[in-house]
Amino acid sequence: MTRTLDAELARKVLADQPFSRLVGARLTAFEEGAATLECDIRADLLQQHGTVHGGVLAYAADNALTFAAGSAAGPAVTTAGFSIDFLRPARGEVLRARARVVRAGRTRVVCRCDLSTVDAEGAETLCAVAQGSIAVLGPLPA
Repeated sequence: MTRTLDAELARKVLADQPFSRLVGARLTAFEEGAATLECDIRADLLQQHGTVHGGVLAYAADNALTFAAGSAAGPAVTTAGFSIDFLRPARGEVLRARARVVRAGRTRVVCRCDLSTVDAEGAETLCAVAQGSIAVLGPLPA
C-alpha cells in the first residue's frame, strides 16, 4: 500500500529531522508539485562575512527539492543529486526555499528551487537557484 505525503505528514517528517530542528526549518507551503521551506536567519547560521553560510542554503535547497518531489511521488523519496548556483550573498531576516516539480517519473523526480532572502519589510531577494534529481524508493511498508 502506497502512503501519500500530505502537508501533515510532511511537517512531521521535517520535525523528525534533527538537523532541520537545529536550523529551525519550517514547511510553510506544501501542495502537489511544490513545497516551500523557511528558516529564520540567525547569527549562528552565518559565515565570516555576515551572510548565510552556503551549507545552510544547500540544506534548504535539498530539503525543499525533496519535499516537492514527495508531494508528487509519496514519502519514499531521497535526493539522488542536486546542483546549486549562488547568485548573491544571502542577507535578510528569513531564508525561503521554493521548490517545484519539473517532471515526475516512475523512478526519478526532477525539481527546481529558488532560494530567496526576505528582509524586514517583506521584500524578497533571489540569492541562489538549485536543480535536483530525487529518487523514488518505492512504497513504504504498511
